[in-house]
Amino acid sequence: MTAGTIIRHASVLTPDGVAEHDVAIADGRIVALLARGDGDAALVIDATDLTLIPGAIDIHCHVRAPAFSERGTVESETRAAAAGGVTTLFEMPITRPCCNSAERVALRREHFAQYALVNFGLYAAPGDLSERGLQQMRDEGVIAFKIFTTAAPAGRDDEFEGLCYPEESQQLEVLTALARTGLPVVVHAESADLLARAEAAARKLDPALATTHNAARPAICEAIAVAKLLTMNIEARARLHIAHVSSALTVDVLRRFAGTSDFSAETCPHYLLRTVDDVQRVGVFGKVNPPVRERLDQVALWSAIADGTIRHVTTDHAAFTLNEKQSAARDFFAAPPGVPGLEVLLPMMLDATIQGRITLAQMTDLISSNAAQRFGLAPAKGSIVVGADADLVLVDLAATTEITAAALFTEARAVAALYDGARFQGRVVTTLVGGRVVYDHGVVIGDAVTGRFVSSAAAHRGRAA
Repeated sequence: MTAGTIIRHASVLTPDGVAEHDVAIADGRIVALLARGDGDAALVIDATDLTLIPGAIDIHCHVRAPAFSERGTVESETRAAAAGGVTTLFEMPITRPCCNSAERVALRREHFAQYALVNFGLYAAPGDLSERGLQQMRDEGVIAFKIFTTAAPAGRDDEFEGLCYPEESQQLEVLTALARTGLPVVVHAESADLLARAEAAARKLDPALATTHNAARPAICEAIAVAKLLTMNIEARARLHIAHVSSALTVDVLRRFAGTSDFSAETCPHYLLRTVDDVQRVGVFGKVNPPVRERLDQVALWSAIADGTIRHVTTDHAAFTLNEKQSAARDFFAAPPGVPGLEVLLPMMLDATIQGRITLAQMTDLISSNAAQRFGLAPAKGSIVVGADADLVLVDLAATTEITAAALFTEARAVAALYDGARFQGRVVTTLVGGRVVYDHGVVIGDAVTGRFVSSAAAHRGRAA
């Protein structure tokens, strides 16, 4: 056969395991898994000694565009995604103004489409809980909805309008309304009442200490909020997803509620790789919400991955400027929360594979296949099969990745101290989006827009109706 591109001599991770295939690509899709040396193509990629895996799907990302361009743009952050082997990212609705209506979804989709080097989906805030308002956002193709169980941060009301539901009665109403859309609802879960109590007590402590941030947002705040949501969801029957699980206490809650409703959960590299001691070393550059916690929490999260309690690992990539972090350099209360992670996710997960924590198949499930299934993108994404989109990554399991903050592609490289100097076994070599090479051997290829808007199968059914 003749194809546009053939990837030759890679070890290919298929749903049946690693196999020795050449992969033929045409019109952005995988058209054949060939015997070695078969077929012809205009472009042949020699992948000798490399492994081909599905591109990562980052289901939790904050670019914030078109607002706050000083922190990063669609182009800068999707270049970082390409360098990190992330071929699809889901953008959270926190921007100015908040992405909380069908009109704002449409405007944001148009903006991303002009500049994205990787595929993108958009979350919406359910600012309008009416059946008509939610249906309009679904018809615009949102990938899911997002809410917080906390109040909006001081001075950021416009960014969070329609996102924050701190009262339990509100949360039940939102879950019930969103259940009718058929789309997932992702929740930042911390108890607003317990947070207020904990912060008041923590204000007496040294604000420069990472342990103070933990005292202000203790694990019980997360665990209580998750337990209440999961209890509500037995009645609401939403497709609930718990964002950025950080603690052993919450892992225990998730296990206790297993099988009670349709829910899933994620964690992030900073919780799996770092502890509060690491955050103290870099100061507010390591501040995230919920906080990075203790070694025992890290162990519990890896255990939850091993037994399937947590089925997603995602970045929670959140860029801020050097000035924004430095202006609150000794104040964990005032510093903005977030760290860049798009270029860390796949290298750290490759390292976990090589170290024997997880298998290669488990790794791709955690960062790709499970996301495609949960958010309605399978079988087009998340696996290497004939007919799937050619969103692919070639990795070198024998090579090493060293994270050097200054060399990162993200605009937030100046605040990447939490990972600066980290070394991982395994390296991203080449990234393809829709069959086009967008990153190769350390270089982002060209400035052409290659990313496409992605929407769940449920949203497509809504349009057809």
